[in-house]
Amino acid sequence: MRVITEFGMGTSLRRGDYTEAAARGIKNALWRNSINAAELFGFDKSDMQLTVDVGVQKPQAVDVDALREIFPYGQPTIRLSQGGLDIARPEGTGNPTVIANVAITVSFDMVPVEETA
Repeated sequence: MRVITEFGMGTSLRRGDYTEAAARGIKNALWRNSINAAELFGFDKSDMQLTVDVGVQKPQAVDVDALREIFPYGQPTIRLSQGGLDIARPEGTGNPTVIANVAITVSFDMVPVEETA
C-alpha cells in the first residue's frame, strides 16, 4: 500500500552530470522530511519499499547503483525516464545546466484489516 510520495529537484550547474543532478533531487526529497511511516504502521524501516522516479534529459547517463547508495534503509527501486531539463550555456559552449525531477513513493506490504462484526 502506498503511504506517501515526496518530490525533489536537483541540478548539476556546470558539469552536465546527470547522476549528480538526480542524487541531489533524491536528497532534496529525503532530507527535508522526517517521515515516521514505518513506526506508525509497526514496520521496521528496512521494510519500506521505495519507488524512485527520476526524470532527466539523458536517462542512460545516470548511474543507478550510485543513486541506490543514497538510501540509508528501505528497498529502493530506481526508475529512469525522459524528463527534467537541460539548459544550454548562454555562450553556446560547454556542458548544459542539468535539472532532474524526482518523486519518491514509500509503500509497505500490508495485510488488509478484516472488518469485524
